[in-house]
Amino acid sequence: MKELKKPNKLNRGDKVALVSLSWGGAGDKEILWRYNQGKERLENIFGLEVVEMENTLKGTEYVYNHPEKRAEDLMNAFQDKTIKGIIACIGGIESIRMLPYIDFDIINKNPKVFMGYSDSTTTHLLCFKAGISSIYGPTLLVDFAENISMHPYTIEHIEKTLFSNNPVGQILAAPEWTSEYLPWLEENKNRKRMYNINAGYELVQGEGIVKGRLIGGCMEVFDMLRGTEIFPNIEDFDDSILFLETSEEKPPVWFVECGLRNYGITGALDRISGIIWGKPQDEENYNEYNIVIKKVMKEFGKEHLPIICNMNFGHTEPKICIPYGALAEINCNDVTFSIIESAVN
Repeated sequence: MKELKKPNKLNRGDKVALVSLSWGGAGDKEILWRYNQGKERLENIFGLEVVEMENTLKGTEYVYNHPEKRAEDLMNAFQDKTIKGIIACIGGIESIRMLPYIDFDIINKNPKVFMGYSDSTTTHLLCFKAGISSIYGPTLLVDFAENISMHPYTIEHIEKTLFSNNPVGQILAAPEWTSEYLPWLEENKNRKRMYNINAGYELVQGEGIVKGRLIGGCMEVFDMLRGTEIFPNIEDFDDSILFLETSEEKPPVWFVECGLRNYGITGALDRISGIIWGKPQDEENYNEYNIVIKKVMKEFGKEHLPIICNMNFGHTEPKICIPYGALAEINCNDVTFSIIESAVN
């Protein structure tokens, strides 16, 4: 994999920008309370100065109709020297429409923290093409604005990934998880979601200890971007650890099977060191996904490729942060995962 520029770490007092790069719901009046709640957490827990870009709060209809304005917000946030980090309000399904309006040179010359997940996979690959590392992790409306309080596991991983230039270290499994859906109504803001005991990581297959640089995202979005100029080149999978997770659409088992088979037929499986999988929402198709993962690996003679599943990133809570291009390690002997360098300078 090519070497990526790391962003500088965040410090208390830094200015961060919130952006709506896909769904524009942050500005819709019925959930503006939730936006404000997430913003207050960024300020009160992490000591950040939080600003919106020009179009962040213009609402669903405007944001949908103006992908060029979303891209303008992103470019302006990267160019603004006073802004030290950029956080997505939420994902969606069509941030790829920004692509014609992206200036990759602006991103390359202004490396800074960008964080989001799900459809933010698109923006992560914009950053990847521009040669900078970004952080697959929490979004404002989901994680920072969590009912009652942010989960301490999520806070811990934001702090150790974004606010420290020490190696991130071993990533322990979260003690609990939830995918419970509570409508984003203000009368629900004091209702805590129901959590389940987390079983921890599971070794799907593999042996020994492998290292690789992190690349991946939401499987549906990552696959949707094939054929675009921002999809990674085949050599970008060299010596990498592929991270994949599935969305709230809970894709059918055949989708995961066929999508993974594509990595085999294109040669990506020959180049990667291992795979980590995020816990599927509601753990739906959990066992079935693992069955087809092993099935496809066998088809390509990759029965010993290290694969760990049930990890805490993606469309369940709480979440870790995954820095693109950072060196990581899968240890099949004790079923652990570590990020063995810093995510930031």
